[in-house]
Amino acid sequence: MPPPPSKTPKRTRRDGAQARFAGGKRPRPGGRGGPRRDTGADGPHWLYGLHAVEAALRNDRREVHRALATPNAAKKLEDSLAARDLKIETVAPKHLDKLLGPDQVHQGIAIEVAPLPALDLGDLPDCSVVLILDQVTDPHNVGALLRSAAAFGAGALIMQERHSAPLNATLAKTASGALDLVPVILVRNLAQAMEALKERGYWLVGFAEEGADALETTAPRHPLGIVLGAEGRGLRELTRKTCDQLCRITTRDSLASLNVSNAGAIALHWAASQAETKS
Repeated sequence: MPPPPSKTPKRTRRDGAQARFAGGKRPRPGGRGGPRRDTGADGPHWLYGLHAVEAALRNDRREVHRALATPNAAKKLEDSLAARDLKIETVAPKHLDKLLGPDQVHQGIAIEVAPLPALDLGDLPDCSVVLILDQVTDPHNVGALLRSAAAFGAGALIMQERHSAPLNATLAKTASGALDLVPVILVRNLAQAMEALKERGYWLVGFAEEGADALETTAPRHPLGIVLGAEGRGLRELTRKTCDQLCRITTRDSLASLNVSNAGAIALHWAASQAETKS
C-alpha cells in the first residue's frame, strides 16, 4: 500500500489584508513575513475523485507529486495525466480505500499534491461578483459554495483565516474541481478586507433572515460582493455593519431558513441572471 504523504514545514504568509489564494494568478514577490495558520492543506495531501483530480491536473499552478489510479480511472483521465508526464502507479480500489478511508468516494484515482500558491488580496482579478464567507467552517458547505461560484461565474471566494473550513481533500471533493478553478482568498481580518473591496467599488450585500430588502425585488449593483454567514449565528455584528445592504431570501414560514450553501447558490444565480439581463 502506498504510504501517506510526508509532512513538510509550514510556510509563512504576509500581513495585513493580504491573503492566500487557492487559485488565481501567481503571487507577487516581496511582502513582510508573518505566521500563517494551518488550513489543513499546508503540506502535501491527497486529492481524489475524477472531477477534482482532472481540475487539479489541468491547473498549471498545482504541483502534483504522485498519481495512483485503477486502470479504468487512468483511462478516463488519460489525456490530463499524459500532459503532466506523470508515472501512474496502478492500484486496486481496495488500496485507495485503505489510503483514503473506506467512506471516501475516490472513483479509482488519487493524486498527491502541494497546496496552491499564496497571493495577496491585491491580486484579486477583475470580476463582477465575489463571494464572501463569515466564519463558515463546514468543508462540505464551502465546497458546495465553490461549485456554485464556478457555475455562476463568481471571480473569487474570500473568507477569514481563522474559523473557516480547511482547504483539504474533503472540501476539494465536494467542490468537484472548483477549488482549482475559483480563487480562494484567506484574509486575516474580514471587515478590513470588505472595506478594501468597497474602496475598489464593490457593493456588499449581506444575507440575513431579517434583511430589510427581499432578494426577488432587489436589483444587484456590480461589482458585487455576496456576504454569507455561518448557519445558526449568521453574520457577525461587524460584518453586518460593513455591508452596504442586507437582503433576505423569502421562504415559507414553515421553513424560515436555508442551508448556507443553498442560500449561496440562490444569491449567485440572482447576481448572474441580473447581470445577463442588463447586458
